[in-house]
This record gives sequence, structure tokens and C-alpha cells, in this order.
Amino acid sequence: MTSESVQPMSGPSRRTVVAAVGAAGLTVALTACGSDDKASDPSTEQGAAGGGATNEGGGSSAGAGAGGAALAKTADIPEGGGKIFKDEKVVVSQPAAGDYKAFSTICTHQKCPMVDLKDDVISCACHGSQFSVLDGSVKKGPAVEPLEAKQISVKGDSITLA
Repeated sequence: MTSESVQPMSGPSRRTVVAAVGAAGLTVALTACGSDDKASDPSTEQGAAGGGATNEGGGSSAGAGAGGAALAKTADIPEGGGKIFKDEKVVVSQPAAGDYKAFSTICTHQKCPMVDLKDDVISCACHGSQFSVLDGSVKKGPAVEPLEAKQISVKGDSITLA
């Protein structure tokens, strides 16, 4: 046997490893809060009652105004549900026959865009907040603020962003 002492291999220090793991975790967290604007479908539609309804009154509960480009026909918005317009970052809903409302699709928790609509609930993929598209209210946190209402105009069978 030899009398050589065995030297441990030098590697990264504990501090270096902990810092690297922390940086990787921070990167993952920030990536989850980022936006993904790569959408193949410009709009998403979902309704609780199915099919469209007619606009008997021609009015809008979200206010009347002129100016915006036509978003949809009234028959495209299902009663008891809504339709997302990704490019405009808005969801239009029809809580009752002939009553149309619009809300921002940007989550009030950390400003993530929302594109997941099931029945009358729009969900945020970032942290799981859920909102009613019928009135903009929070159905499930962590968000505590309701969705921002958007002004739309309904004239005849045409819905436009005001």
C-alpha cells in the first residue's frame, strides 16, 4: 500500500448549487406568468344553453357607442355563455336573450391572457383564477377583482366594440 492521501475532487460549492437551483426556480416561475400570443384560432365559443339567440331589443347592457369594427353577429353568441375574441382580448356574453355584455380576457390577478372558456366560466391558465363571463365576477381565486367591463354596441344583429 501506498501512503498517498486521497484528495477529494473539487466541484461546485454548496452555495453555487443552491444559487443555481434558485435561479432555475425563478426562471420557471416567471415563465409561467408570461403570455403566449401564439393562437391558431382567433376566437373560442362556448355556451351553457347551446345555440344562438335573437336580439329582440337591439340594445346592450354594456353601453352603446359607435366606432369599433364588428366583432360578431348576435346569433354567434350563445345564450348563457359567451365567445372569446383573442385578437381584441375580449369575451362577449349573452346572460339572457337579447342582453349582451363584454369583458376583458386579461386576468386581474397577474395580467395573464385567458383563452379557456367552458360554459359561462373563463379560466386563467397561469394561476387558476376563474371568472363568470355573464357578469365578470370572480368565481375562484387567487384573483379578487372582477374582469374589466368593455363597452359594446348592438345594432340589429351586429355586435361591435365601442
